[in-house]
Amino acid sequence: MRDVIVAGVGMTRFAKHLDRSLRSLAHEAATEALDAAGADPGAVQAAYFANAVAGLTTGQEMIRGQVALLDLGLSRVPVVNVEDACASASAAFHLAWAAVAFGQYDLVLAIGAEKLTHPDKAVTFRAIGTAVDVGRRAEMAQARRAPDPGGPTGATLAETEGEPRDHSVFMDFYAASALRYMEESGATREDFAAVAVKNRAHAALNPKAQFRQPVTLEKVLSSRTVSGPLTLFMCSPTGDGAAAAVLCSRAVARRLGVRPAVKVAASILSSGLGASPGGGDAGHDAILAAYGRAGIEPSDLDLAEVHDAAAPAELRLYESLGLCGQGEGPAFLATGATGLRGPVPVNTSGGLLAKGHPIGATGLAQIAEVTWQLQDRAGERQVAGSRVGLTQNAGGSIGTGPAALSVHVLTR
Repeated sequence: MRDVIVAGVGMTRFAKHLDRSLRSLAHEAATEALDAAGADPGAVQAAYFANAVAGLTTGQEMIRGQVALLDLGLSRVPVVNVEDACASASAAFHLAWAAVAFGQYDLVLAIGAEKLTHPDKAVTFRAIGTAVDVGRRAEMAQARRAPDPGGPTGATLAETEGEPRDHSVFMDFYAASALRYMEESGATREDFAAVAVKNRAHAALNPKAQFRQPVTLEKVLSSRTVSGPLTLFMCSPTGDGAAAAVLCSRAVARRLGVRPAVKVAASILSSGLGASPGGGDAGHDAILAAYGRAGIEPSDLDLAEVHDAAAPAELRLYESLGLCGQGEGPAFLATGATGLRGPVPVNTSGGLLAKGHPIGATGLAQIAEVTWQLQDRAGERQVAGSRVGLTQNAGGSIGTGPAALSVHVLTR
């Protein structure tokens, strides 16, 4: 198996791009990645295009990647369309990595693009809500009506076809999980708010982020309740954007003059199906597999980009990553360890909470951030001396956990 190098990355600003097409966003991100790699579009031997909901929001199905990349200048290369819920872009990156690692191609493009904004928000929320077992939707709707210290949630939502009109159904899932975590760990709403404050502070230094205005703990806590105990600023927003990466063999990287070379030390793609071989949850097993493949320990991490679709998820992920013990996420956050100047900064980009979460692009946006950090190109949010970075991305819901799981380790 060959070393795989991330030769260049690119991404648009994540925002509500009402006046731009998916093709326009994809072209910008791909062009930036190719320019960063010093590679011509004609040198790309295959493209892996990730998108989650365009078919449901625009009607474009089946050939989404071919349409989005039409004006990029690719030769008649294979374009593989990838859809894996919020982990779509991570899955595209994994397929691109495997194609180079096993010698099928020498230089490939992985790209994710998404437009979630729609004149009718219910269209967006219904589209996102299909990332579940729709045959069990009624059962899941009942399960998400968890008791809420601040008042009832699910029973008060105006629903259409089983989906809430005013927010993603996944925020109800995250709210129920947050309540369980509060019972298990003693976490408070203030702890969840502190995650949002930290990630907003990081995003203030990221010109690609959707929300760059810092917020106070009080502002987070007083913002509109989405699904108790989660307030608006504790939830990732809808938005649009694209992110891309050029992957190549080490020989091609030398020929292109890529410096410094960022290596994909581990690429894990898994699912929530079946029993967990490790006896734990599937997400934790994916993290352990990535550590084993890369030959590292949690203490080796210099930074991580994780799937904070809702603020409480980041606290749980500190524990799953082995950065602290079970139930110690809130206390670990309070030490400042995951802040920009802490020993292991988490979500230096602002995370999904502040950088934004156009779901088909998110995984590659995480890759872009870690790559920039390892290349010392992250500007004001640069983590000094970064050598090892991790991305963790999850998508959809199946059974009691995520349907798709991905963990990548990049090293310099």
